[in-house]
Amino acid sequence: MAQAMKIAIVDDEQDMRQSISQWLALSGYDTETFSSAEDALKVLGPEYPGIVISDIKMPGMDGIQLLKKLMGADSTLPVIMITGHGDVPMAVEAMRVGAFDFLEKPFNPDRMSELAKRASNARRLTLDNRALRRELSGGTQIMNKLIGASPVMERLREDILDLGQADGHVLIDGETGTGKTLVAHALHAVGSRAGKKFVLVSCAALEEEALSKRLFGPMMPEDAQLPAIEEARGGTLVLEDIEALSDTLQARLLSVMNDQGTPAETRIVAISNLQEAGKTSEDVLRPDLFYRLAALRITMPPLRQRGEDILTLFTRLSEQFAEEYGCDAPQVSAQEAAQLLQAPWPGNVRQLINIAERAVLQSRRGSGTIASLLMSDHEEMQPVMTTEGKPLKEYVEAFERMLIDNTMRRHKGSIASVMEELCLPRRTLNEKMAKYSLQRSDYL
Repeated sequence: MAQAMKIAIVDDEQDMRQSISQWLALSGYDTETFSSAEDALKVLGPEYPGIVISDIKMPGMDGIQLLKKLMGADSTLPVIMITGHGDVPMAVEAMRVGAFDFLEKPFNPDRMSELAKRASNARRLTLDNRALRRELSGGTQIMNKLIGASPVMERLREDILDLGQADGHVLIDGETGTGKTLVAHALHAVGSRAGKKFVLVSCAALEEEALSKRLFGPMMPEDAQLPAIEEARGGTLVLEDIEALSDTLQARLLSVMNDQGTPAETRIVAISNLQEAGKTSEDVLRPDLFYRLAALRITMPPLRQRGEDILTLFTRLSEQFAEEYGCDAPQVSAQEAAQLLQAPWPGNVRQLINIAERAVLQSRRGSGTIASLLMSDHEEMQPVMTTEGKPLKEYVEAFERMLIDNTMRRHKGSIASVMEELCLPRRTLNEKMAKYSLQRSDYL
């Protein structure tokens, strides 16, 4: 065992605590004992580097109550429960709540050691995966470009980390402008192929003969590059507009994929940009190719489903454009925030980027409004009112969060300056920052 795994032993009987502790210590574990569930909870938490063995019947907070609290904090923490002889209902209840397993008194020490070993291995795997995910999500520049705190974006980042570690082919679909190519880059960056070649081919940009040559060869002596299949060998080949492949090229691609075996020598990430109403990737790809690609699938969330992310993205984009053009970023009013939140965004993030740049340019000229930009993009749109679409409270909170975020960013995390500008007492500002998950350290 490379590093001794901790085991927390919770039992109100001193002799039992010592007996279990001594036996497990001889097996190479680092044990610590607690005489009550209340004492154990002061130490045990989501990042506890080990497992828990607890008696069920204890004065005060019993083992089932302790188990519920531990599962509420970290449902992956292995907890082995000790039950009295013949106490089947309690054992069943413990397993229902989430116990890893249970031991019935009097128990065989070897059986306890075996359970401790299995539980420790499961815990080590969980903690290793968490550490890897933190490293990937925090340390990869591309992942940091996937801005947003909405549930759909949290899920997207989780999917990227999961699928990035897998080795199968991937299909990415969704509306135009949602960032599918960025996600393809992220999948490559967080996976085992990160140091290998990343090759991108737009299937819609070439005529069939040229596309066939680019993908599969043969290349002429004067050609500077290899066929994409060869160029990406061992890495990732991204095929944009996969639906543009003819039946002949689909069959050839499938043949190459079948020849590679599992795991695939070259990972293929297919991006579908279907524009036709009512059409999907499944409608236009031959079934055997579709199911090979769609075994791992990411569907990009449209911008209109991302809630407050719209304001966060607009703020970041307008600040970037303001720096580029050497001017101040436009200030967004409550009414404009509501209009941004309620716009249909058929062009998704790509459209938002365009709106943010135009807002900065017109702000530099001292004329125009965000509403006028939205209306010029969609002449059929009616003026957006804060009372339509969502409860007013949601718009107010979204605007409030954006205002605090912008002010904190502008003052580089100076609480005193933010308090002064927003006329807020320290306690109120702290409460609002906690409510909106804003951390001062992010602005320093």
